Amino acid sequence: MSTEGFVTCLWFDGQAEEAAHYYVSIFKNSGIGRVSHYSDAGPGQAGSVMTVEFTANGQKFVALNGGPEFRFNESVSFQIFCDGQEEIDYYWTKLTEGGGEPGPCGWLKDRYGLSWQVVPTGLVEMVSDPDPEKAARTTEAFMSMSKFDVAALEKAHAGE
Repeated sequence: MSTEGFVTCLWFDGQAEEAAHYYVSIFKNSGIGRVSHYSDAGPGQAGSVMTVEFTANGQKFVALNGGPEFRFNESVSFQIFCDGQEEIDYYWTKLTEGGGEPGPCGWLKDRYGLSWQVVPTGLVEMVSDPDPEKAARTTEAFMSMSKFDVAALEKAHAGE
């Protein structure tokens, strides 16, 4: 097995190149790599984009124009741990613009239907607090949110 980690393959229906550029525009430490095209052997139209290799936030991806057979669903999502409200707001705005949809508890779908969890870095510690009342208050607070409100979560944890 390669020691370079995993590459995540994302299946699109004709939007692979567009999606790769979209993700690269949102995240730091990102870039477009090799673009391959279908040949006369198919199965896509000869000359059309087959795959786009890209990096987003240092993570390697391949966007594949595989056709309409498969769609993204909520069973797979990417977590973005954010250092504060400003970062949460940035990713929430960028990933829901252009047809994305907000969801419950920090989840959203981007314009391509890919699910993301935009989460404050301290949330896991708050809901895992050894004090069960603090953990319960935090959990109750976040369960009522769509986009996370860091100040409200901190207040709930503190019992304010």
